[in-house]
Amino acid sequence: MTDTTLLPVADGKTLRATVIGGIAILLWSSLALFTTWAQGIPTFQLLGLSFAIAAFSGFIILACKGKDSLRKVKQPLVVWMLSVGGLFGYHLLYFIALSNAPAVEASLIAYLWPLLIVFFSALLPGERLYWFHIAGTLMGLSGAVLIVTKGQSLAWEAEHYIGYLAAVACALTWSGYSVLNRRFSSVPTEAVSGFCAATALLGLIFHLTTETWIAPDSLQWLAILALGLGPVGLAFFVWDYGTKHGDIQVLGALSYGAPLLSTLVLVFSGKAEPSWLLAGACLLIVGGALLASVKLLRKT
Repeated sequence: MTDTTLLPVADGKTLRATVIGGIAILLWSSLALFTTWAQGIPTFQLLGLSFAIAAFSGFIILACKGKDSLRKVKQPLVVWMLSVGGLFGYHLLYFIALSNAPAVEASLIAYLWPLLIVFFSALLPGERLYWFHIAGTLMGLSGAVLIVTKGQSLAWEAEHYIGYLAAVACALTWSGYSVLNRRFSSVPTEAVSGFCAATALLGLIFHLTTETWIAPDSLQWLAILALGLGPVGLAFFVWDYGTKHGDIQVLGALSYGAPLLSTLVLVFSGKAEPSWLLAGACLLIVGGALLASVKLLRKT
């Protein structure tokens, strides 16, 4: 077992960036609630409108900062391919997975991305994978399994292989994007405004070619606005900053807090019931997050 007294101590900048990145996890916890409010809106229409609001908000902030800030959106093609591929590719593959496999199994496979982030991060220059990163992330995964399955057994059926493969590709896409994003740490987070705009455009193109437009009512517009400003907006800006400058292994482990917090939000809003299983999942996820954060906690 590794002696944690011999571990390098995280500096203040890394700690700050990790906290900022962690805000994304808090924002993603509201995704389920806001999505229920927007129920009835076609998937790609909702995706396109939400990302359009995120992009519009980002460009307003950039415009207020001046022309120099707007120039930050201009980035090499490889950066655009990675970022738009991560943002739109993840959602596209997730939708394909849910359309071709049972939601529980597809969601569990797709939610391997935090674990993959932790493992893939060991390939980054200057990063090292410790036992507590692995143990903490596996604890978080166990808690997520309890939440998603509600203690029920899983039914893996060969006829749903397309959905399963799409879910695997989904997990690989988001984890790959999050880790490779570290290689472009010099790209300012303001550029995410442009990536959101491109994702919105792709979402609306898919909507126009595969779906029928549904005019949102007032509650649905409120939900779309909330999504675009929060879990489908600011969340991707702070995640970008966190993965580039924070402790990516800790962020990976902390990400299993998203389904827990999402369930708690539904419980407090009266859309889900509390249970001992949820309490057990909470202990696993929180305990795993604390274990994976040993290096950062030593700083404080």
